[in-house]
Amino acid sequence: MAGGGEGEGTSTEITLQYTPTWILAAVCSVIVIISLIFERLLHRAGKVLKKKNQKPLFDALQKIKEELMLLGFISLLLTVFQSTLTKICVRESIMNHWLPCKRETLASSTKHLAADFFTGVLGGGRRLLAGGGGGSDHCTKKGKVPLLSVEAVHQLHIFIFALAVTHVLLSAITVVLGLTQINNWRPWEKKIQQEIATANGDADAPQAFKQVEQFRFIQERFKGFGRGGGLYGWVHSFFKQFYASLTLEDYTTMRLGFINKHCPTNPKFNFYKYMMRALESDFKKVVGISWYLWAFVMLFLLLNVNGWHVYFWISWVPLVVLLVVGAKLEHIIVELAHEVAEKHAAVEGDLLVTPSDDFFWFHRPKIVLVLIHFILFQNAFEIAYFFWILSTYGFNSCIMGKKEFLIPRLVISILTQLLCSYSTLPLYAIVSHMGNSFKRAIFDEHVQAGLVGWAQNAKRNKGKAAKAGATTSTGNGDGIQMRSVHREAAAEKGTAMLISQASPSPSPQY
Repeated sequence: MAGGGEGEGTSTEITLQYTPTWILAAVCSVIVIISLIFERLLHRAGKVLKKKNQKPLFDALQKIKEELMLLGFISLLLTVFQSTLTKICVRESIMNHWLPCKRETLASSTKHLAADFFTGVLGGGRRLLAGGGGGSDHCTKKGKVPLLSVEAVHQLHIFIFALAVTHVLLSAITVVLGLTQINNWRPWEKKIQQEIATANGDADAPQAFKQVEQFRFIQERFKGFGRGGGLYGWVHSFFKQFYASLTLEDYTTMRLGFINKHCPTNPKFNFYKYMMRALESDFKKVVGISWYLWAFVMLFLLLNVNGWHVYFWISWVPLVVLLVVGAKLEHIIVELAHEVAEKHAAVEGDLLVTPSDDFFWFHRPKIVLVLIHFILFQNAFEIAYFFWILSTYGFNSCIMGKKEFLIPRLVISILTQLLCSYSTLPLYAIVSHMGNSFKRAIFDEHVQAGLVGWAQNAKRNKGKAAKAGATTSTGNGDGIQMRSVHREAAAEKGTAMLISQASPSPSPQY
């Protein structure tokens, strides 16, 4: 590390044993202070969320902490095994295949690297971690080259960190912008609640029949007979996501369909609050980085070969998937309208749609959330990769690619971010509830805890009863059957009591 004599003209790198103590203490103090400030900010944010009864967002914050801890562990592994990686030697011919840049352009890229402003800013940080080229000298003596240089290990270290941080930040921005858009639906819920309160006095009055085609929801969403209006229905759904993706009639009809299916005895159910709690709960899943997303990163790093322009074609993936998901969510609303219009000529009172898993891909509404998760991560990957290349190698680097591809890549990424925030995410927030089941967010937190505790107790009691039944003689079979009936009756009574607590309990305000 400190090789080279004092008389040599080359500069030597000073190790910790020859570093002034005041410099070492000052640098460590700055790092520790910054870390403690960041930790206290996260802790303070968690306390505020718990105080406001925002458990889903608090869980999302905990998920972010887990991701940061994973990043720290990856950083530790790269640092510990840095020397080992750089001392793995291979033949030089192996290093001439599947290169992001042509071998003859590496020298010119190095010149740009030295002159680039961003590189000058980060150069000192790279040298601190690199600490010398011992691995290169080790392999040179064998007539080989290192599998991975110290510089490459450090750059990979920075890239992984930048990717994870960008994903968390962009996911948070997307959800915040989406919640801002969804907040425009709150007056609709208030208006519906007021109409219900006004109509309570006339609850016994007969409701008039109305032709289906007179409902504005049918007029806007029904696109001819056939499942979902055929091709025209899909074309309409595709363009509908760009303008007025959801109207008051859509919200009112889907809200009534959800309440009629899952809580018909409570017409005053606040669907808006339930929808917001469910979205916050889903955010906890979106902000994380699953194993298959890391696998996608590895695949991209493998295919980023010079001349293939993978960085450009990969930027289209999130936008294309986003447009397909948006069109599908709009088409589900169209299918809800078609199902009513094709079965009924007239209805009494309000128009009722029937939520069903059959409207979703593979009858699984959760697939939509997985795709949105992939879209957000892939878009974050594109943005993080672009700025990592810009700050590490410079704008004129060969790995940056052709200049005519740069502007389209940035435009696609920004367009994807905005469309997902203002259209696709709000659509998901309401359309995802048009399935057969409801989410846990329909219950308040203490009711959820009560249901979980009751289920666990029932499971334990069932196990004890099974043991007792095995040791009991067959002569008292009727007594066992009667006890089983009493247990089932008690279980049903307990469930009913817990569910009845859901309506009057206080809910978080939005």
